[in-house]
Amino acid sequence: MSEMITAELVDLEIDRSAGTKEAAARALAERMVALGRVTDLDGFLADVAAREAQMPTGLDGGIGIPHCRSAHVTEPTLAFGRSADGIDFGAPDGPADLIFLIAAPAGADDAHLTILSSLARQLMDAEFTDALRAASDPASVAALITGDTAAAPDAGQPSQDAPGEEAPASGGEEAPTSGGEEAPASGGEEAPASGGEEAPAFRIVAVTSCPTGIAHTYMAAESLENAAREAGVELTVETQGSAGFTRVDPAVIAAADAVIFAHDVPVREKDRFAGKPTVDVGVKAGISRPAELIAEVRAKAARGETTADVGPSPVDNAGDSDDGYGTKLRKWLMSGVSYMVPFVAAGGLLIALGFAIGGWKIDKAPSVAEHFVWTDTTSWAALLFQIGGLAFAFLVPVLAGYIAYGMADRPGLVPGFVGGSVAVTINAGFLGGLAAGLIAGAVVMAIQRVQIPAVLRGIMPVVVIPLISSAVVGFLMFLVVGKPIAELQSALTDWLEGLSGANAIILGVILGLMMCFDLGGPLNKVAYAFAVGGLANPTEGSLKVMAAVMAAGMVPPLAMALATTVRGRLFTKTERENGKAAWFLGASFITEGAIPFAAADPLRVIPASMAGGAVTGALSMAFDCTLRAPHGGIFVVPLIGQPLLYLVAIVAGVAVSTVAVILLKGTRKAGSSQGGATADETVTDKDKRVPAAV
Repeated sequence: MSEMITAELVDLEIDRSAGTKEAAARALAERMVALGRVTDLDGFLADVAAREAQMPTGLDGGIGIPHCRSAHVTEPTLAFGRSADGIDFGAPDGPADLIFLIAAPAGADDAHLTILSSLARQLMDAEFTDALRAASDPASVAALITGDTAAAPDAGQPSQDAPGEEAPASGGEEAPTSGGEEAPASGGEEAPASGGEEAPAFRIVAVTSCPTGIAHTYMAAESLENAAREAGVELTVETQGSAGFTRVDPAVIAAADAVIFAHDVPVREKDRFAGKPTVDVGVKAGISRPAELIAEVRAKAARGETTADVGPSPVDNAGDSDDGYGTKLRKWLMSGVSYMVPFVAAGGLLIALGFAIGGWKIDKAPSVAEHFVWTDTTSWAALLFQIGGLAFAFLVPVLAGYIAYGMADRPGLVPGFVGGSVAVTINAGFLGGLAAGLIAGAVVMAIQRVQIPAVLRGIMPVVVIPLISSAVVGFLMFLVVGKPIAELQSALTDWLEGLSGANAIILGVILGLMMCFDLGGPLNKVAYAFAVGGLANPTEGSLKVMAAVMAAGMVPPLAMALATTVRGRLFTKTERENGKAAWFLGASFITEGAIPFAAADPLRVIPASMAGGAVTGALSMAFDCTLRAPHGGIFVVPLIGQPLLYLVAIVAGVAVSTVAVILLKGTRKAGSSQGGATADETVTDKDKRVPAAV
């Protein structure tokens, strides 16, 4: 255990080499590389950046704890940096002066993760962090963290167990007292006298989890346990970490008065906790405001608010009260889009294949249920077209249904699908589906806030909520908001149909920039959803938009693949390997193939990608290229109007992005070569690394 952090992995003046969180992570990671703990610096930093992108790792109290599991880590390692000026890791209370970089191997075992979880718990102890701030030399810091009390300073010793000791099984047990009596296992509260006259304590079961399952999971558990002791309640925590989890005894759950979920990934086996008063927040809320969560769930229990169905939701983290309305809205919309895309891909490709085989009049063919000739290609084309049409007909209802699902969980599905179907009926299209989903989710959430007699709670999610919410949503969509949205949809369709010349080129530039800005993120999905929405009732203008969007989305991965081929020395070994896969990903219209490159060097890769995407989008619109398939990349080129010019547009954009990224990276390379070893070190000989030739 003592080898996890040594004096060589401690930097007490990290400000000398780092002023940003990226630079701090690099400075500490370089120490790991020097000791052979990390085999690929840039590959490891890309994994750290990807974890950081999921959620900031800054914590209240001046702590930054960047961490990840990575295939480039040979053994579990901690590196520590102390900053006099503070480095921003996204904590609400400001910059961090204590920075831990935690590196776990991709296959870290339970014992290693126990050590890491114990450190996370120690960070909740003010005496421990004060001692770290007061330590005068790296050896003392390493001793404090490893629990080597003989080497650590006398003042400021941490009061809790050393990180090397095994974490308590139930998340809250205290050490035996001097008299040999043990504290209660579930909350640290003293047991009532043997006479049993005292009322039983309020009992809570909590579940904590974070994307990596290394740090925040256990810090939230420790914070909740401390708050529970102060509040005089019994608390049992189930930490769902990356090494798996030990289920809380069903008897403990059955006896619990309430449940707290503090998580950023879906709670596993969530249905075990059904029927309890529940508070559901993000993991950082469990760290920063545990007393509020305990008070909130006790108030819900006092009011008799129980959760009838807490089954898993694809957006379990969307309800974090720390999120602003804009963040929540984005998550709700992305929930609907994520479920809609498979219907779009399947239906759209089948329709496109039907046109390719049977010609443009295949939509006039009779129903294959009434007329089908086994030896006639036209009949097979009609079959593909009609199956695709049925799949595509679900587009708007699925979008609306799963937006409502993201807002209100399963009770939102019925009114969401009903509202989406109304949108199709009144020709409100894609915009009508968006509105119907949001309205359905809001109506269900409003109904759920109403205090219902206990006798009716069992039938609420099955009968009452679907009945009332469907009636309200149907009324609003048919008679209030549906018709204005249908008129707006019609106006948008007419506008797209009339696009030509400069207006079309400008739209192509905008769509190209959106597709390449976040490489599969929310802005990319907005552009893609806009294009797909036009395919529901295709016109010449909407088909041009679909073509421009797909062409621009292919540019970033193809450009990165080409750049790693022609100027491989500007990229790490890992990036060159990723470049090989990026050829296929880009050709298949999977924009996310460029994410590894953007994560490692966003300030160069993203602008270069956007430049190429804008060029491709503009040329596609200028060439009047059209596309009926919503996906497929170069594999659906035969289904594209003006296919040769379409390929020219893609090649031009790839060339622009490739040249731009090579120039930007080449400038950095030339500027950093004067300082010796740089971030571009790519030559690896076992554990030794030497600078690549410049």
